[in-house]
Parts: sequence; structure tokens; C-alpha cells
Amino acid sequence: MTEASRKIPYTTSNSGIPVESDEHSLTVSADGPILLQDHYLIEKMAQFNRERVPERVVHAKGAGAYGVFQVTNDVSQFTRADLFQPGRRTRMLARFSTVAGEQGSPDTWRDPRGFALKFYTEQGNYDLVGNNTPVFFVRDPSKFQDFIRSQKRRPDNGLRDNDMQWDFWTLSPESAHMVTWLMGDRGIPKTYRHMNGYGSHTYLWVNAGGEKFWVKYHIKTDQGIDFLTQQEADELAGRNGDAHRRDLFESIRDGNPPSWTMYVQVMPFEDAPEYRFNPFDLTKVWPHGDYPLIEVGRMTLDKNPDDYFVHIEQAAFEPSNLVPGIGPSPDKMLLGRLFSYPDTHRYRIGPNYAQLPPNRAHSRVSSYAKDGPMRYEPAATARPYAPNSYGGPAADLASFGEPAGWRAAGEMVRAAYTLRAEDDDWGQPGTMVRQVLDDAARERLVSNVGGHLKDGVSRAVLERAVQYWRNVDKDLGDRIAAQVNGG
Repeated sequence: MTEASRKIPYTTSNSGIPVESDEHSLTVSADGPILLQDHYLIEKMAQFNRERVPERVVHAKGAGAYGVFQVTNDVSQFTRADLFQPGRRTRMLARFSTVAGEQGSPDTWRDPRGFALKFYTEQGNYDLVGNNTPVFFVRDPSKFQDFIRSQKRRPDNGLRDNDMQWDFWTLSPESAHMVTWLMGDRGIPKTYRHMNGYGSHTYLWVNAGGEKFWVKYHIKTDQGIDFLTQQEADELAGRNGDAHRRDLFESIRDGNPPSWTMYVQVMPFEDAPEYRFNPFDLTKVWPHGDYPLIEVGRMTLDKNPDDYFVHIEQAAFEPSNLVPGIGPSPDKMLLGRLFSYPDTHRYRIGPNYAQLPPNRAHSRVSSYAKDGPMRYEPAATARPYAPNSYGGPAADLASFGEPAGWRAAGEMVRAAYTLRAEDDDWGQPGTMVRQVLDDAARERLVSNVGGHLKDGVSRAVLERAVQYWRNVDKDLGDRIAAQVNGG
């Protein structure tokens, strides 16, 4: 151990207990599920969920509307989920948002956009909570809180700080794919109507015969992808900070309802162990040449909320709202979110948030939940315990069939996913730069990154950032270095 490393204090829990890892959750083998006894992960998530009152900790600034989802293609061979059966029309709610900014922040900051959907199905609410990107900055929920804090405001001066952002990103090479998306054209969509949405995570679909499939959701805008340049976004931020919220509301009000077409990539269950990328790593995509898009249906937003606070600010989306025929995968970020989202809702808007208008199921609710602040619906039974012999609700295994999941076994470890044949942190963003972007888009990427790096980034972090981009693509990194060093 060097003299410098001994001077760095070790991380502890809030009770002063040394922490085993800042980066990795405790899992059953490198690819297995997260264990509930990882008390430090639970502490981090629970503490993080209570940092803001009453604003959302992330995705605070947003807009939304009600609409309908219409199935347009038969995918019943892959899932028995009610909302995806042929001909189904399902009412829904969508909320779009920035990530790091506060309620009063401009809509046009360079930032990922949240893309949250709630479907009011006949089997309860199904929530698909994603972003306008197919990947994310980190692959383990233990780093999520740290990532968000690096994008927020400093505690000493209350300012956002590019040096914090690049410090975290350059120390987290798994972020490279997402940062390439963020710093490119899609980092600032023209409007919410002109961006795609992605479930991002891998999910499990189960059909009526019990067959299992891994899926990824792609929700493509029917208005066409469009974006703002950095200069256009900066100008609009000062002139109309609510530009995206205003555009969504006015387009629906004026009879121009936006729509998106949903597709899925479907991977046979048996393909996952040998696939060339780890299919559950949130920093990776599945190339469409391996698993092409299959159309599912179209969502159209046709009704503005009559009260923004009631219907959008109090809307609560949670990945744990999974209906029969849909389940989670071994994606560690998804598994962490299954706990984190409902926990933050209980804190932010109360334990009875599911009774509020945007969150209330359109199907029958027979829960044993009772009491708590602001409850206004009575318990489903006068004897709120199970099992009971007085006609209380009973679990419905028949709707689900046998437990639909996946097997995991191994030692308890703190590690990233097991590496596959083509797994690394630089390969996919490099492919994106060289094969997806054209010359003009690459030039804008260089300009966006260079401009961001010249704004308050310290020399040590700047040197790491240049190497970060050279790892993505040598030519791109050299061009960024020339722009930064050239003034």
C-alpha cells in the first residue's frame, strides 16, 4: 500500500462500519441475483431515495399525457401478457423528463430523457420505465447513487460541475457507451415528440405454454428523430425553459397527438449463456443483425391532464409492476430498481400512492394493505391477514403458472458480470462512432465534448478524459484533444 493510498479514508456505512465495495453488489455468482443481506446496498438506495422533499430525486422536471396502446402485430407466441394480445387496446399514461435538473431547470440541457409508461391492463398496472437511450452509464445499482450525485450540484457552492461529471465517467469506463450517446445528437432532442424510448433493461417474456424469451423494448417515434445543436439548446434554454413541456401539451391540445411504435428484440432463452455480449449488462446493446426488431403496437398520446400536479407530479412508475407473462432478468440495475422505485414513492408521496388517480389500477384491487397516511379506500377485507377462513383474497398462481424465472448458483461475490467473447467497455461505443455516426455527427460530437471539457474541468481529469475518448476511438480522441488544447 502506498503512502498516498493510506491517507484516503475508507468508506463506511452510516454507522461507521467499513464497507467491502463501493462498486459491486453482493450476488450469487457474477451473473446471479442480488442478495437482500447486502445491507450497505439497501442503505445506499434507501438513503438516496430520501434526499429530496418533495421533488423527485431524479427526473424531477417532466411532462406527460394520457393515451392508448393498440396492439398491431401478434406476439402471443412470445408472451401471455394481456396487454400484448392481438387486438388489445389499453389506456396508458406517459411521462417524459430530464434526469439531473431540478423542477425549474431548462428542458434543453444536455441530459438523458426519462421515458416512463404505465399501462392500465386487465391484470393490473404494467409499468415500463426507461430512457431515450438503449444503454446506461453504470451496470451495478451500487454505483447509481454516486453517478447521480456526480451530475447534480456540489454541496459547497450549490453549482453543477463538469469536473465532477468527467471525474466519475473517466473512473467508470463502463460509462463510455452512454456518454457517447449523451454527447452526440440525441443528447438534446428537439422535443419529447422527436425522441425514441427504450426499456433499456432486458426483460423475461413467458408465453401461454410456459416458454421463456428474453426481450428488449424499443419505442420509436412516428414523428421522426430530430435534435437541437448545443447552440440552439443554449439559446432556447434562456428564451423558453419549458419548451419541451409546452410543445407536448400544445400538440395534443391542438389536435396533433404524437405517437410511437413499439418493437421488441426477442432472444431465445437458451441463447443467453453463450451470447457474445452479456445480454443483461445495461451498458450493452444487442445488435439488430443478431436479433431484429419485431413490431408490437402503437401508442398515441391523446389527452392532456386536467391538473398537472395530480396526474403527472404524483404519477408513480415502478419496474416492479410486472403483470403475468412478463418478468425481470438477471440485470443487476433492474433488480435494484425493483426495490428503489416503490420505496422512493412511499417516501415522496406516501405509502398509499397507489390510490392516487394516475396510479390507480383500472382492474379490481384486492390487497391486504391497510391504514397509513392519506388512505381513503378501505381495506379489501375486514380480516387483513392471509391465510384466513373468512373469504379474504387468495393468491392466484393459475394466472402466472409455475414461477417464471431463471436459475442461479455460485459463491457470494462482489464482481461485474462474467465477461463474454466480445465484452469490453470500449467496443460498442467505438462501433457507434465509426459505423453509426456520419462525418457531420462525428464533428458535432467532437465539438460537444470539447466544449464541455473546456468548462471547468481540472487538468488531471482532462487528461483522463482525453484518454477515455482515445479508448473509444483513437482518431476521435485525438480530435477532441486538439480542440481542447487549441483553445
